[in-house]
Amino acid sequence: QVQLVESGGGLVQAGGSLRLSCAASGRIFSINEMGWYRQDPGKQRELVAVISSGGTTDYADSVKGRFTISRDNTKNTVYLQMNSLKPEDTTVYRCTAVDHFRYWGQGTQVTVSS
Repeated sequence: QVQLVESGGGLVQAGGSLRLSCAASGRIFSINEMGWYRQDPGKQRELVAVISSGGTTDYADSVKGRFTISRDNTKNTVYLQMNSLKPEDTTVYRCTAVDHFRYWGQGTQVTVSS
């Protein structure tokens, strides 16, 4: 089992920045991919950004150039630096990690005011 704990969400004005963190614990040695998804109530979950254990990244088109995902394997932590935030970025962001299964964090709320 892998446990994920997110932090760093909050309220920010449009154009501002936030940094999300997600710390993994438990059976972490077999984790490959880590990343972030977001989901509005009643809508499909959307990939935001993912990063492999080797550092390969992938981003949603809507966040390219504004968000940066990074990973510190020594701390078993993945980060999401979010710049130039827009009101449409408002939602719950959930951390994910994959070994033979996909694990999810509880989620952290990001609210961007106009």
